[in-house]
Amino acid sequence: MTAAILAAVVLFSLFAGQLPVLWLTVVCLLTALAFWLLGRHHHDSVLVIDVYVRRSRLCKENAAYKAGASAILLILCICSQSPWPPLCLFCFLSVLTVAAGGVGLREYASLLGLPAVFLLLSGLTLLWDFYAELPQQAALAFPFFGGWLAVLPASQSLTALVLSRALGAVSCLYFLSLSTPMPELLSVLRRIHVPAVVVELAVLIYRYIFILLLTCRNMKDSAASRLGYKGLRRSLRTTGLVYGGLLANSFRRAGACFDAMESRCYTGQIAFLTEKRKLTAKIVLMLGAPLAGMAGCVFLGL
Repeated sequence: MTAAILAAVVLFSLFAGQLPVLWLTVVCLLTALAFWLLGRHHHDSVLVIDVYVRRSRLCKENAAYKAGASAILLILCICSQSPWPPLCLFCFLSVLTVAAGGVGLREYASLLGLPAVFLLLSGLTLLWDFYAELPQQAALAFPFFGGWLAVLPASQSLTALVLSRALGAVSCLYFLSLSTPMPELLSVLRRIHVPAVVVELAVLIYRYIFILLLTCRNMKDSAASRLGYKGLRRSLRTTGLVYGGLLANSFRRAGACFDAMESRCYTGQIAFLTEKRKLTAKIVLMLGAPLAGMAGCVFLGL
């Protein structure tokens, strides 16, 4: 619901003065409805991204090429001078992830929910500004504590560019993370000579984020089944106990993990068994088109 309201407000502020009010209102309401319907989907497992990666039809493609192409597309997206190339890139990679990769549309939209809220909040701060006097070029304005909160055409243009770049960048990261298993990404990092300590920290952080999330959810469910969240005072006390227990549990799990690693002859380096993937024409053509398009747009200043 929060994302739906934010989307409607940002969209109305972004296009105010550029579209008829009636049409703009209808578009905002439809957008809010779409956000609300898609936001109602929830996942039962915190390991859902790993499941999607293993099920993806692009999982067996060359990881180095996917990582390199995603990084180049991300850089080109940030360098774009117009909002249209990043928006086109977002649409293309989203369709590629859903249609070619096999990720469900509702699942993909649900995963986009969290970054969408941050982007919409950032859009609001860029659109609205405080002025002592009412600006003549204001597309929207209302009085606020002796001054005016207003939206100017310049802030609309800037917000459109920033949001489009952010959406394009998110689509690059989601395409990579939903089509490439973590061990293969780590293998790519090793091949480009990222320090081993950084790679191992990434492995442990990635693994234990999910473990702690699952533990926290189980502790909350256990507390809720005992009416631990009935009433404000009891809820605050239960929340403190849950997170205090989670901290203690994390230290205990870290010690047990290190003991288990040492018992398996841990020598200071975590090794993964990865399969070599051939570079196929399929993935080259899939990512070659957006690479050529984005490079051309940046070169031409579009």
